[in-house]
Amino acid sequence: MWKRKVNEYKIGETFMAFFLIRKVECKTTSGGSKYLDILLGDSSGEIVARMWDCSPEDETQFVNNMLVKVKGSVVDWQGKRQIKIDKIRPVQEKDGVNIKEFIPVAPYDPEEMYAELYEYTTRIENPKIREMVQLVIAESGERLITHPAAVMNHHALRSGLLYHTLTMLKAGEKLLEVYSFLNNDLVYAGIVLHDIAKLDEIDANELGIATEYTVEGQLLGHIIQGIKRIEKASRSVGLDVETSVLLEHMVLSHHYEPEFGSPKRPMIPEAELLHYLDILDARMFDMQKTLGEIQPGEFSDKLWALHNRKLYKPERKE
Repeated sequence: MWKRKVNEYKIGETFMAFFLIRKVECKTTSGGSKYLDILLGDSSGEIVARMWDCSPEDETQFVNNMLVKVKGSVVDWQGKRQIKIDKIRPVQEKDGVNIKEFIPVAPYDPEEMYAELYEYTTRIENPKIREMVQLVIAESGERLITHPAAVMNHHALRSGLLYHTLTMLKAGEKLLEVYSFLNNDLVYAGIVLHDIAKLDEIDANELGIATEYTVEGQLLGHIIQGIKRIEKASRSVGLDVETSVLLEHMVLSHHYEPEFGSPKRPMIPEAELLHYLDILDARMFDMQKTLGEIQPGEFSDKLWALHNRKLYKPERKE
C-alpha cells in the first residue's frame, strides 16, 4: 500500500505509508497545545499533514528531508485533502525504503537534457559569447545535472534547474522564428545564464534535494551572483565589454521588478523576452503540478506564485 502516490489518496481513507518530510514546523493552537504542521511528499506531489498534541520529543526528532512511516487518515479540511497523523516514526533500515523513490524529479533523463542544453550553446555564432557560456557551464560541473531550481517554488525537484533552462531554450527557439529581429546569440546565452548562479544560491545535496539558501545566496542572491560569473568568464575569454554588459543586464533585469530582485527593468528586447520566457515556464510548471494534485471538477487552493489565484481542473468527457 505504501507504493501508492500522494495524488491517489482520497478523503475518508486510512493508511500506513512512507513519505518524505518536505517541511515541518511546530505550532501552537489557540488553546495552547502544540502540534506538528508537516508537508509530506513523494515523487508525485505533496500533501499537508497535522499531528496533534505532539510531545517535546516529536518537536525535535522530525526534520526536513527525513523519510518517515506514517499511520493516519485522509480528512477534509475546508474542502481540501489533509492527513491526520495517528502515528509517525523515522524510517528504519529494516523498512527497505530508498529515498530516491520519494524525490520529485524532472521528467527527462538529466544526462540527455545536459547534452541538449550544450547543443544549444553550439548555435551561438559569436565565438567569444559561445566560449564564455561554455566556460560557465564547465565551471558548474556535475551539480548542474542534479541541482533544483528552487527550495520550495517552481522546479524545486532533482534536475529542476536543467529542466527549467532547457524548456526555456525550446520556447525561445520558437519565438526567435517569430521575432526575427532579435539577436539569437544574446537570447540563447541569456537563457542559459539567467539562473545558473542558483547553483551558488541554493544549498542542495547530491540527491538534488534543496535544504536551504547559502549564506552568500541570502546576502546577494542568484542575480548578483550570476552577474559576477558573467563578468569573470567574459574577462577570461576576452569577450568585449559591451556584450558582457548586455548579458549582465539581461540577468539583472529578468525578474523585472525591484521587489523581486531586479533593480532595472529590461532595456533591450532580448531581456524583455527572457523575462517572459522565465515567468511563462515557471507558471506553466506550477499550473501543471497543481492540476496533477486535484481531481477533475475541483478547484485548487489559492496559489501565492499565481497572485493568490485558484485553478480549476475541467471534467473532460470522453
